Amino acid sequence: MGKLDDISTGDLQAELQRADDPKGVLRLMLAIAYRDGVDVTTLSDRYDIPESTIYYWLDRFEERPLEEALSDGSSPGRPPKLSAAQRATLERWLQQSPREQDLDAKVWTPELVRRLIATEFGVDYSLGHVRRLLREEYEI
Repeated sequence: MGKLDDISTGDLQAELQRADDPKGVLRLMLAIAYRDGVDVTTLSDRYDIPESTIYYWLDRFEERPLEEALSDGSSPGRPPKLSAAQRATLERWLQQSPREQDLDAKVWTPELVRRLIATEFGVDYSLGHVRRLLREEYEI
């Protein structure tokens, strides 16, 4: 077999009983099936997961403590296109009416905010992203 020789099926099953993260549960189920002799190709076909991903997950069980192998940890994602200062400026503007920014509109719309960001900061956001910003970050 080669992989998971240092981890018992009992340890994997015990961790499965405690796991509450869906991805961790899936990783444990794959590891248990692998320990039971199911080959990676079959697991890949059965769960529609690339073989390379399954090998990566199995390697994680060998390289890390069991609890750490189950989760990916936090990932910060892509850095924001607007700097903190630009976001603060935008927030100040959004607290005012568009007319106070010399714009010919009574209320802020996603398209108006999108154009303002592009004009003032040189950053092009999709309309969907601007909607998310307004809803999540600026609560508008």
